[in-house]
Amino acid sequence: MIFLHLFVTFFIIGLFGFGGGYGMLSLIQGEVVHHWHWMTTAEFTDIVAVSQMTPGPIGINSATYCGYTAVQHAGMGNGMAILGSVTATFALVLPSLILMVLISKLFMKYMHTSLVQSLFLGLRPAVVGLLGAATLLLMTPDNFSTPSVNLWQFCISCFLFIATFLGTKFFKINPIKMILYCGAAGWLLL
Repeated sequence: MIFLHLFVTFFIIGLFGFGGGYGMLSLIQGEVVHHWHWMTTAEFTDIVAVSQMTPGPIGINSATYCGYTAVQHAGMGNGMAILGSVTATFALVLPSLILMVLISKLFMKYMHTSLVQSLFLGLRPAVVGLLGAATLLLMTPDNFSTPSVNLWQFCISCFLFIATFLGTKFFKINPIKMILYCGAAGWLLL
């Protein structure tokens, strides 16, 4: 039964996950952590971190790891957990595959019409909202701590967050370098 739930959940996420993998993160977290309780927020945060470090799109990597973890937490073995990974990944990719096959000809024919241009203009704020939601959902005590629990970790986490934003936005520092700099700073300071 978990495989059916995985398939339907990730199919719906794939269908409504505009904005790419980062836009899907808030949808994935809402389903696997809050709705189905397949994992904790801390486990999901770890999955996001691993998904960012492994090659491939973060949304697909997250679906793969979430499918594996959900089936494993359901008490099934590693072989079935791998099947859970395949199910979640396939379900996430399937809507895009279907839609691209169905609309590719129509899009090429009508892409310069005002209706299609208006639709894309309307999707832009939704994508920004999904990316913002993903950012806010990852700003948890698991990632930042709280001033009452560990003031030092909270201050360093906030500093690294602000430094990364400023470094990439205004100083145009390569994001890969910023990740390495923040990782080194976190290792030294935390």
